[in-house]
Order: sequence, then C-alpha cells, then structure tokens
Amino acid sequence: MIFNRKNYTNEVLINLYKAILKPRLVEEKMILLCKQGKINKWFSAWGQEAISAGIVAGLQDDEWIFPSHRNLGVFLNRNMPLDRLLSQWQGKQNGYTKGRDRSFHFGSQEHHIGAMISHIAAHLPVACGVAFGHILQNKSKVCVALCGDGATSEGDFHEALNVASVWNLPVIFVVENNGFGISTPTNQQFNCNAIIDKAPGYGIDALQVDGNNILEVYDVISQIAANIRTNPRPVLIEAITFRMRAHEESADNSFVSDELLQKWALKDPIVRYEKFLIDQFVLQSNTIDDIKNEIYTEIEKAIEISDADIFPVASTKIELDDVYMPHNQVDRAIDLSQKENIRLIDAIKQTIDFNLEKYPNLVLFGQDVAQFGGIFKTTEGLFEKYGPEKIKNTPLCESALVGMALGLSMVGYKSIVEIQFSDFASNAFNQICNNLAKSYYRWGQNVATVLRMPTGAGVGAGPFHSQSLEAFFFHCPGLKLVYPSNASDAKGLLNAAIEDPNPVLFFEHKLLYRSDYQAVEVDYFTVPLGKASVIKQGTALTIITYGLGVVWALDVCTTENIDAEIIDLRTLLPWDKETVFDSVNKTGKALVLHEDCLSGGIGAELSASITENCFKNLDAPVARVASLDTPVPYAKNLEDNFLAKNILKDKLIALSLY
Repeated sequence: MIFNRKNYTNEVLINLYKAILKPRLVEEKMILLCKQGKINKWFSAWGQEAISAGIVAGLQDDEWIFPSHRNLGVFLNRNMPLDRLLSQWQGKQNGYTKGRDRSFHFGSQEHHIGAMISHIAAHLPVACGVAFGHILQNKSKVCVALCGDGATSEGDFHEALNVASVWNLPVIFVVENNGFGISTPTNQQFNCNAIIDKAPGYGIDALQVDGNNILEVYDVISQIAANIRTNPRPVLIEAITFRMRAHEESADNSFVSDELLQKWALKDPIVRYEKFLIDQFVLQSNTIDDIKNEIYTEIEKAIEISDADIFPVASTKIELDDVYMPHNQVDRAIDLSQKENIRLIDAIKQTIDFNLEKYPNLVLFGQDVAQFGGIFKTTEGLFEKYGPEKIKNTPLCESALVGMALGLSMVGYKSIVEIQFSDFASNAFNQICNNLAKSYYRWGQNVATVLRMPTGAGVGAGPFHSQSLEAFFFHCPGLKLVYPSNASDAKGLLNAAIEDPNPVLFFEHKLLYRSDYQAVEVDYFTVPLGKASVIKQGTALTIITYGLGVVWALDVCTTENIDAEIIDLRTLLPWDKETVFDSVNKTGKALVLHEDCLSGGIGAELSASITENCFKNLDAPVARVASLDTPVPYAKNLEDNFLAKNILKDKLIALSLY
C-alpha cells in the first residue's frame, strides 16, 4: 500500500485520519452494545472505513451521497449528531426514522444523505434522479451512489448505469468489492475479471482503487468529481477492500478462512495510514492518543444523551397521519358556463400541458413520450412545446425511472412518469411499493410524482397489455390510487394528483381514451382525491364501481330500468367510505363491480367493509361482480367471456329482486 501525499497539507492528512478513525472507534462501541442487546442489528464496516471517509472528503458538503450498509463513515463525516445516530440504531424516538426503520435505512435532507432500503441497489436510480434534477437546475453538482459487489447482480444496478450513461448524469457509482455478498463470493456473482469490466457495455468510464488507501480514494473522488461537475457523465469506481467481520453481527463468518483474514488484517486502512503519518512526522503517539480520547469522550457523551431518549410511544393516529405528507387539498370550483366536448384522452393531454406550464419544476418522462408523443398519443405535441428538458424519453427501464421520480422530488421537482402499459409496472414493483410508498413514513421525504398507468381490457391486447393491476397496489399504504371513468373527472383528478405531494398511481382505461366524450370545463379545476361521486340516484340498491365498470353499470341500469344508485369511487386509495356507507344504509343492498379478477380484488375489501359497517341495514348479502380468475385472453369471444360485463345484467336483476 503506497500513500502518495502529493501536496496535501498536514491538516488535510490529519483530518483524513480522524475521518477513518472515528467510524472504527464508534463501531467498537456499537459491537459491544449489540452484544449487550441494546442494538439488535449491526452491519460492520470494519476494514472498509477509507471508502466512506474518502468520498465525503472528496465531495462538497451539499452534494448528495447514497450510502449502503457499510458506510458508517458517511453519516459520521457528514457530521450527523452521534446521539441521534445512536437513537436511530436503538429504535428510539429521536432517531431519524422515529423507530420506524433500523440500522442505516434512513436519510437526511439536511446532510444530503439519501436513504437506502433492504433491496440493495434500489437507491442507485434515486441518485440518478437527483443528478437529473441538478442538471435541470443548472447546478454543477455530483452525486455518489454506493453499493456492494453483490448489488451489481441486481437489475437496478444495470438500469441505473444505463440511464445515467444515456442521459450523461453526473453520478459516481462506487462499488465496494469486499469479496462476499453475505457468503457468496464474487466469482459466483459475476463471470468477468472485475466489476469495472461491466462499464464498457454502458459506455462509461471506470477504474479500480485500493479501497483501503484513504489517500487514493480521496484523491480519485476529488479529481473525478471536479471533472464531471463541468463535464457531466457517470463514472464507475470499484473499490477493492475486504469485510473483516460477518455480514452482520449475529451471522456466521466461518466460511472465511483465517489465512484470508490475516492477509487483509495486514492491509488495515487505519493501522497502515497511522504508520504512514508517523513515518512522515505528521503525527506522534501522544497526538494519536489525544485524538482517540477526544473521540471516546464524544462517544460516551452521545451514549449518555441517547440513553435518556425514550422509545416511541405507539399512537395509532400519529402512525396513520405520517403515512402521507399532509396536503391541504383545495377544491377549485367548476365554471359551468365554459365547457368543450372532448375525449378522455384529450382531457389527459390538456391537463398535462396546462400543468407543465403551471409548474416550472414539473417534468414528464417515460418511454416514447417525446417526439413520438406516447404510444397512445397522450403527450403528442408537448415535446415541441416544452423541449427535451421537460419532456424526456427514457430507456426501457421502469424500475429506474420510478426510482428517479423519488430522486427528483428530493431536489424539489414534481414529475409525471408514464408507464407505457400498467402491466409493466410489475417491473417497478419494488420501487413503487418500497421506495415511493414508504419514503415519507420512514424518513420524512415526500415523493411528488404521478405514475400514469394506461390500463384495462376490451381492446384485444392479450394477457400482458390488458391486466388490471390496481389491486396489487391497493394493499400498499403510502400510495394514492386514482381511476377516472370519464373525461371531466380525468381532468380534475389529474390536476389534483399533480398538486398532491404524495405518489399517485393514475389509472387511465385504454378503451375509454377515445370512446368517452364529455362536456369538460375549460378552466383549471380539481376533483378532490379520496371523494367518490354519486353519478346516479336510486333506491333499489347501490352499485359501487370505478373505471369502465361505471359505463357498464349505467348501460345495464338504463336498458333494464333498474333503480340503482351508482357510486363512482374515482379514488381507490384512500377510498370514500362515508359516501359508500351512506348510500348502502339508504338502499339496503350493495353490489361491488370491477373489471379486475374476482379473487383478491378491491371488491373483496369493499364487501367486507360494507358488511362490517352496514350489516344492520343490509337486506341481502353484498354481491360482487368481477372478471374471471384467468389471465386476460386475446381472442374477442374469449375476452368478452372473461369480462365482468358478461354477468353484470343477471346479477343486477337478481339483486334488485331479492
């Protein structure tokens, strides 16, 4: 290990020593606390301290870092209060997640640290979103995203590198190659000689560094960061290091040989650098003791403060209130005197256009949304009007583009992300349900994005372009699900969704795009999220539905002269219980209708809730009408047989006569 001090002053060298020493001394204490049962999880960075310390030292204080499990030095060297970190690790109230998440699963806007989740590599696309935001803001800033060698096998790693390369995003991807992913050695993770061998396929620069050499890490990060601030592009760095302890403190590490541990012990980043500083007459033994004693004193004081901190007092109200970022939703009145007869697709396009003009910090991106105008032409003409910064094509990378929405929100942007077909949201399931949905609850970071989801069957598109996926996300607190049935609601709901600071999944039925014409208010207005609409009064029974189901219900009730009250939910999560219960208590009968399959559909939850809350006023069991429990077939006669519309008439007549 060769330390090249170049022209660095003694002060710089000593500060780097403190930056690697402090995490080691803190970790010594944390391992002890872990053994005492005061901390139930600890992911060791022992032997890897130089990477985190060198990165922090090589960046500007307001440049974002996205750490992983073994980056204690990032948190400490960004000067996060140690007592709060201790509270975080113990699950106490003053921790950064208020006891809602553990170990290093948190971030801080104040310290420009992004939060990781257990799904390794999921934070890499988020870093791309932050970097994209900096480009939009004309800021010469760099992001660093860290991960381990195991994470390079994850799809998010590849999607993030690819989109960063295509868009020339100033992200430094640092892979800490410590030899093992838990127990899996690197030769079982990839079949190339090194992780940097992956970079040429993405057209990005890459280099290896000695991850145990603090001067080398600091020097490389400083130089690359300075370069890509003025010449934005991604760079991949592979930091060669070794994990000296188990994956986490309660795990088995016996598969690592003593010979290997002894080999890397000789390369200990602190021992070797300390010797170098002594040899260079930068430090003396008594000075080192003083530095250590100062850190020990800080640790003991922090422990004293965190010991006095309390564990969270469980409050159901607080827990529920913190699922969504508070939003004062203002209902904007409709000017009935100014309307135009337009299709649902036109209402969507007009609304996007208006909001792109209304919000300077709003961007729209997705596959084929720019010059092509989207495969359904919902964004046609917008690229020509707003240009490539506001309207941006993405590679085929649903997971990355959804993760980028979180990153953009972290630097003050709103976004509209078009998922080409809602079916493809399955590719981004982790980002949607674990990053977007949980971000505000976990560490107070909202995600102001609308994911537009063309959805539904009836167009002969087969099993992978016709699915109704709303029930998959209905079970995920932190998301809002919106599903308009007509052009007017589409405009008002989309306006409200874009205003909302929380992640909204906005389902748009493909069959309704060009079949639904309505007189739609010309001026800007909002339809409140979470509020259903009674679109037809009735007394015989209540039909609760949404999307294309509204069209079916109106058609059958009209042709069969059924005196049903029809409720269009409009928002599925959170859904309007008050309106539904009031109607069912009035009519005494309820039928829940949706296009989705029967088993596990949203109708099951609605049926259970109606039974629990309206039982004494029910004159019949709650009925459900839904599509078959099969994939959506392609041939028209098979698709017609699949759809709930096929049995709706008989069910409604039977229930009305019950």
